[in-house]
Amino acid sequence: MLKIGVVGAGHLGKIHIKILKASGFAELIGFYDVSAEVRKQVEEEYGVRAYDDLNKLIDEVDAIDIVTPTVSHFEIAQQAMRSFKHVFVEKPLTQTIEESKKLIRLSREADVQVQVGHVERFNPAFVAVKDELKDPMFIETHRLALFNPRGTDVSVVLDLMIHDIDVILSVVNSNVKSVSASGVAVVSDTPDIANARIEFDNGCVANITASRMSMKNMRKARFFQKDAYVAVDFLNKEKEVIKMKDVRADQIDPFALTIDLGDKGHKQIDVIKEEVEQVNAIEEELKAFTQSIETGVEPPVSISDGDRALRVALEIMKKIS
Repeated sequence: MLKIGVVGAGHLGKIHIKILKASGFAELIGFYDVSAEVRKQVEEEYGVRAYDDLNKLIDEVDAIDIVTPTVSHFEIAQQAMRSFKHVFVEKPLTQTIEESKKLIRLSREADVQVQVGHVERFNPAFVAVKDELKDPMFIETHRLALFNPRGTDVSVVLDLMIHDIDVILSVVNSNVKSVSASGVAVVSDTPDIANARIEFDNGCVANITASRMSMKNMRKARFFQKDAYVAVDFLNKEKEVIKMKDVRADQIDPFALTIDLGDKGHKQIDVIKEEVEQVNAIEEELKAFTQSIETGVEPPVSISDGDRALRVALEIMKKIS
């Protein structure tokens, strides 16, 4: 079984530790945190060995799960790759494009798998509609959160918006043509509220809003494409698919919503609101990471995906500044 170690035992790191300890797909060897106090507390609470030396943890595992503040992602990932260890790293991949490029080069030289923690790709509501998304031409997302000092070490773009950037890039099969954005720093040194518009070469437009100064939590995305509308509620793990199909006058369902287009015939509207299977998205992404190592197949959220999302996020931040 794959031996894995966790680096970082903060709020999210503890979740990773708990999941990996209980998992049947990896053996959690231990964890490392820069704080001796945190190491002691988490070791006692979770019954997992705490390492006081990161090098030693890296030496004793096959893969490293990096759940630390963004500022340390590059150094830890670089250290692990130079020891030929596979790497799971939380989003955003790094702070800069230069760091990201170096990690991509290192991962190829070391021939290791690297997965970036864009967890919404594994959200069961998104997974349930992914096959329905075919060439969306307009996308609108809203990711709103109550203020939490945790995460304010980076802009709301890298903290929250990057989730939706990655989701959008994963479903739009086209290159980014242009980016425009605006944002406001309310209580932090970096923007706490931001809105961006991304235009793609194929004509698709994405309008993205993120805020960590909201009075309520919301994580929703709406996709508009020919003859279909798809809505995803990432927070409540719900989906809605509305499809239109051509029907002849003698085929019209009297109980269905129908649009009379005159000489162009009729379209029937089908509303699909099926239950979504509830799974733990973090567990699913970690499982996918271990499977990519075992099979040698590129992870579902590759280091290149993380790099692409980072590039768009940094372009948005540049436009805001």
